[in-house]
Amino acid sequence: MLLIDPVRMLPSLLLPLVGVLFVGGFSARSYGWAALAVAGTVVFAIVRWATFTYEIVGDRLETKRALISRSVRTIPLERIRGVDVSTPPMHRLLGLSILKIDTGASGGDEEAELNGVTLAEAERLKAVLLRRAARTGADPSGALEPEPAEQPIIRVPRRWLLYGPLSGAYLLTPFALLGGAVGLAFQLGDDLGFGRTVALTLGEWFWERPYLLLVVALLLVLAMPFVGGLMYAVFNWDFSLKRRDRHLVAERGLINRRSVSLESARVRGYEIVDGLAERWAGVVRAWAIVTGLGDSETRGQLLPDVPRAVAFQVTGDAIGPFRADLRPHPPVARRRRLFRAVAPWLVVALVSLAGIWATGSLLWKTLLVLALLLTAGGVPLGLDRYASLGHGYDGMRLSVRSGSLRRSQAVVERRAVVGWRLRQTWFQRRAGVLTLIAGVGAGKGGYSALDVSQAQGAGFPAEVTPEWLAPFLQPPP
Repeated sequence: MLLIDPVRMLPSLLLPLVGVLFVGGFSARSYGWAALAVAGTVVFAIVRWATFTYEIVGDRLETKRALISRSVRTIPLERIRGVDVSTPPMHRLLGLSILKIDTGASGGDEEAELNGVTLAEAERLKAVLLRRAARTGADPSGALEPEPAEQPIIRVPRRWLLYGPLSGAYLLTPFALLGGAVGLAFQLGDDLGFGRTVALTLGEWFWERPYLLLVVALLLVLAMPFVGGLMYAVFNWDFSLKRRDRHLVAERGLINRRSVSLESARVRGYEIVDGLAERWAGVVRAWAIVTGLGDSETRGQLLPDVPRAVAFQVTGDAIGPFRADLRPHPPVARRRRLFRAVAPWLVVALVSLAGIWATGSLLWKTLLVLALLLTAGGVPLGLDRYASLGHGYDGMRLSVRSGSLRRSQAVVERRAVVGWRLRQTWFQRRAGVLTLIAGVGAGKGGYSALDVSQAQGAGFPAEVTPEWLAPFLQPPP
């Protein structure tokens, strides 16, 4: 850790150190100040390492840090929802790891972090904390029971990493890298005395040569599948899902290998997600719906992009299958989706026609063509959004589905439903439909069936939770 901490702090110190050297004219004194700053980071790392301790005391974990003031953090073991082990590159080279503890009380941040424990100690602590949190038969000293055999569920073949470019988030990686480079250039210019004049001058030079901007944009678009696929492979390399000691364990990553444990008793369902390109290729992603889990979009991942049939088989084996067909929504829901997908572009087309009649400008003609193309494209999009709507119940689990560009189907256990909400906008009242929301004490907190009929809105809760409505349906004495 005395090596890792200073190296990790170097990027934040790089710009100040370069600034000191420039201001000092690269003199011996400036090099001395720079060396003093580096030595300060080493001293700081020594102090951090020497003043941090952790201990399992009875039914709680205590972390202590004593520098100028003494700080003690206590985490009840029964509140622990997950324990993650990750190994960034330098940690892996030195045989170390980072253990993060999540209690679900801190949102997307972990409750405690043990940075720099050995891999063996991380695995030991992970087993102790999860078993003690589940109140199994570990003795008070924290000794482990015989390790149960792992039950592998799936190991994602590497050839399926080729599906990575279909994931929309990774496709934007080239643009994100370019934006970061531009921001770094501005920051370097300010710190090194260049100012923003050079960057603005360069921007004006590109603006006067639009063909170069077009070439840059084309190169970025062409790089999207390659760079996005590379980043996808780095994050999801050798993805595996297994069952270990009443936990679902997902492991993934090439540079930073990460292991996430989800307590099976707290898993309430799963969510199947696919984008438009993924749907055409027949692949989906999957997340677990877990009570008290912070950062569920990352920590709850069960599967990267895999074939649809494989995803439903894996989620069915790991959590439980959904054995019912989704029920269609009323035809008025189709009309509402077609209207939303087409009407805005028709308005733009009408405005463009008015502009052409008033000015005859080429700009208005171009805008009219684009609006008509988007109007035509809105028809299949609206139909697909309607076809994606659905809800169902198989006696054990309920499911709702919606979306087109990002379609999501949530499958939730009946016991996870804590309430129902009926929501109706003015336009929905005119159309005779409503939105039915199943309140769930896990995941997003609620999952919506959009534009169901009033009969479905009343009948579906009565079917899933009839005991809640029975007192209100009984005739008065």
